[in-house]
Amino acid sequence: MAMRNFYNEIKGMRVKELPSHLKPMFSLDYVKKTITKGLDNYNAKYIQTGSIDPLLHVCFGGMIFSYLVALPEERRHLEHQQHAKEHGGH
Repeated sequence: MAMRNFYNEIKGMRVKELPSHLKPMFSLDYVKKTITKGLDNYNAKYIQTGSIDPLLHVCFGGMIFSYLVALPEERRHLEHQQHAKEHGGH
């Protein structure tokens, strides 16, 4: 949804106008306001309504995070096994 709104904003612009439009979006103040607005919307949508969804978001987010943290080590193990198969190791 946000990407669609962003695309509609810049769709009619010329390339020369684009940097002046995007530059304010990379300021620290703009980022803070955007994050605050997002958290306020999340609070209004899920927390204030007493929904169970925030608990599910934390659980699934934790599972995805732990998978991504463990992924490099798992890939090393798989590469080691592949190397051992190719070279007759243990």
